Amino acid sequence: MARWEPNAVDRLQEAALELYRDPGYDKVTVAQLAARAGLTRRTFFRYFTDKREVLFFGADRVEALVRDGIHAAPDGLSPLEVVASSLAVIARFSDEDRDHAAYVRARHAAIQANAELRERDLAKHASLAAVIAEALRGRGIAEPAATLAAEAGLLGFRVGFERWVADPKRKKMEAHVGEAMRCLGSVVQPTTPRRPARPRRA
Repeated sequence: MARWEPNAVDRLQEAALELYRDPGYDKVTVAQLAARAGLTRRTFFRYFTDKREVLFFGADRVEALVRDGIHAAPDGLSPLEVVASSLAVIARFSDEDRDHAAYVRARHAAIQANAELRERDLAKHASLAAVIAEALRGRGIAEPAATLAAEAGLLGFRVGFERWVADPKRKKMEAHVGEAMRCLGSVVQPTTPRRPARPRRA
């Protein structure tokens, strides 16, 4: 019977943040990660397939949370508003938990410092976009509107997230994401095309 290791995932994530900063992601082995966390390699592979996945644990729960938010969104919202309302839940969670917010900032720095982690981050982004588009189609939103709303909404969230990370005043993530989403809405909002100006008479 496998021995239960309390807080194994948290310990491995903390070890990853430390070791990916120094000596650096490329120089760290799974054995070193496990040892820093006070665990065995066997325990590591019980939770993760490789050292990249340590910083992406819980992505499936995020997808489920966003999917549920889209299904529960009230009628009458535009596709982009539906996406924005579901993603706001993620931002709100970080705002309500300071420890989680600190981890998210440190995790972001670690990902940005390494090309392999950035590549995995993009793959997770694509997976979430597919989940959002599928959920929108479940609300009766046809293509290509569902995919466009999913991709645009995630772009708005990312812009807001980046502004939150860089904000020295530590304004809430939900506020930054909300501002980015409103700006995005103003950019994509349909406008009446202007009639071409008539040439002046000589």
